[in-house]
Amino acid sequence: MRADARRNYQRLLAAARAAFAEHGTDTPLEDVARRAGVGIGTLYRHFPNRHALMSAVFEDAVADLLARSRALLDDPRPCQALVTWLRAIITHASEYRGLSHALMSASHDDSCALRQCSNPMRSAGQALLARAQRAGAVREEVSIGDLLQLTNAIALAAEETPDDPALADRLLTLTLRGLTTESC
Repeated sequence: MRADARRNYQRLLAAARAAFAEHGTDTPLEDVARRAGVGIGTLYRHFPNRHALMSAVFEDAVADLLARSRALLDDPRPCQALVTWLRAIITHASEYRGLSHALMSASHDDSCALRQCSNPMRSAGQALLARAQRAGAVREEVSIGDLLQLTNAIALAAEETPDDPALADRLLTLTLRGLTTESC
């Protein structure tokens, strides 16, 4: 990438992060381009669609979640490790209004950039889930796809109920009671 293209790319990411944090992930892309001081064509040259931009914006957070999952693989309590990671996912999905909805809709579209970003998350979560299942703490029929959809649904419910900050944790606790064979 040329130096000016790299600068535009970085300005677009910074503008998108700010716009998504302030107005949610459905912020008009024209507003993102305007904040970055570039034209909409420049935005689309770097990011062909909203999901590609979102994927790039959340790349650092995904890297952090992946690192966290690797660290949790050494936790002597497999079920608690899985729960800790699921809570981290809910926290991440809750940081930007609209992100959990986008992640849920992207989970069934293999061509979507957000889906491509979620593949490493699925693998990381599968490793944690498999440990908890081998330990007999989580039911065998539970899949990582189910857990990721549930965490996004919980984040979405919490997003829609901002006056109840404990809602996400309560919903995750209720969900886990149905998935686990013991108390996590």
